[in-house]
Amino acid sequence: MPAEPDAEPRLVRHAVRVPAAEAETALVLLLDAFPDGLEEERVGDVVELAGYLPAGVTPEVGGGLELRASPVEPGWREAWRAFHRPVRMGRFWVGPPWCEPDADAEAVVIEPGAAFGTGAHGSTQAAAALLLEREPGGALLDIGCGSGVLAILAARLGWGPIQAVDIDLLAVAATRENAARNGVALEAWQADALADPLPAVPFALANLERRLLEPLLVRGGLPPRVLVSGLLSDEPLDHAGWRAADRADRDGWRALLLERS
Repeated sequence: MPAEPDAEPRLVRHAVRVPAAEAETALVLLLDAFPDGLEEERVGDVVELAGYLPAGVTPEVGGGLELRASPVEPGWREAWRAFHRPVRMGRFWVGPPWCEPDADAEAVVIEPGAAFGTGAHGSTQAAAALLLEREPGGALLDIGCGSGVLAILAARLGWGPIQAVDIDLLAVAATRENAARNGVALEAWQADALADPLPAVPFALANLERRLLEPLLVRGGLPPRVLVSGLLSDEPLDHAGWRAADRADRDGWRALLLERS
């Protein structure tokens, strides 16, 4: 029989335990497979990292990590909602639609969907911290827009016009839907930021992993200022040709404002 429309889809929990000293490396390896985020629990010198995927979807993880899979019991939806917590970013409250915004904040409501976060991840918070300190200066491009959190914040701060790209069509759809939900005008489309032409703008955001940031920084067509994030606080970044003008750290993640040397 077909499932009821409101029935919970079946989920599987995929977990791995690593020595605490290797946890940050393992986290980076797992982020691609679990873009919605990971649970992290430390017991002594061991850290367990776990992510969730629909039943039948096998995560592809490198680095020799061996994941243990276990079905999730019914009732996970409420736990999933609890996982997506709201955060404050300056004058903004950023969170999912099932949470009540703070009365003294400007609300940015983000529906995470099945594969994206609401802005609580440290890399997004670090990028937002730097963005909030900048004076809005015209057009802006969000590279790897995900659920659209940073693009929407930029629009609320006064940047514009806003353009956003992502290689994932689900991310493009999520950004468009969240922009409409928040009354923000932007353009979002699918593109490979490492290979496809990019629009000419004075400022860009790129909340990506280092393995994507480094080739991005050497391609042509980038603006003179790029705010990059997605780096662990102590993770090196080869940014030859660029000067780090500012930095922000949140929850073990680092964002940099880069300017052409």
